[in-house]
Amino acid sequence: MTHSVEPTQLELLAAANQRLVRTVDGLDDSTYARASLLPDWTVGHVLAHLALNGEGLAGALRGVSSGSGAPMYESQEARDRDIAELGVAAPGEIRARVEASTQLFDREVSAVPDDQWDVTIERTPGNPAFRARSTVLMRLREVEIHHADLGLDYSRRDWVPAFSAQLIESATKRAGEWPVAFRVLARDLAQTWELGDGEPVSTVAGDSHDLAWWLTGRGDDGTLTVDHDKLPEVPAW
Repeated sequence: MTHSVEPTQLELLAAANQRLVRTVDGLDDSTYARASLLPDWTVGHVLAHLALNGEGLAGALRGVSSGSGAPMYESQEARDRDIAELGVAAPGEIRARVEASTQLFDREVSAVPDDQWDVTIERTPGNPAFRARSTVLMRLREVEIHHADLGLDYSRRDWVPAFSAQLIESATKRAGEWPVAFRVLARDLAQTWELGDGEPVSTVAGDSHDLAWWLTGRGDDGTLTVDHDKLPEVPAW
């Protein structure tokens, strides 16, 4: 395995993939039609998105390795259409695509030459690009967040602290998106982060997994506290 990507992210992804595959292997076929935690998406749609995300990132990395270049998705419309179609496919097909996508992504990551990790990838043709080295963390976030979005036995409380911390750190990179500056305190990690521009006007405290979940725009169920007024507004992830 190349040493050009942070090893911790690769290790976290390997473990996250194993947990996801165990969940998928244990699902009854009837569960695929159950509502997920995401509006208008069933469990099948969330799993379809995970499969197509893995395939899209793998295809883009293959383009990096070959030098041919390839966007992650053909278009936003094609991405949405594919999720809608695969989301209502036979459970066996969705299951197979999810499991295969984890292996496909791992294979393409390991094939990227060390000198190609700074090559940029377009999400869709002509739209904002990201570096190849970002794909591991991107995939890790997708697997862990959407595994919890299934609304089944796995939840944010099962996230390991190292992942929650990386998710919070990712939120700090969205500086221009926060209406006000604030600080978060992860009590379980005894660690703080500052979000937004300027001097923080409040501190939001809680366990790292609850903070990370909230910072993705998925709400708070009373587990967080704030020392000023009310919880800051969180923009859509």
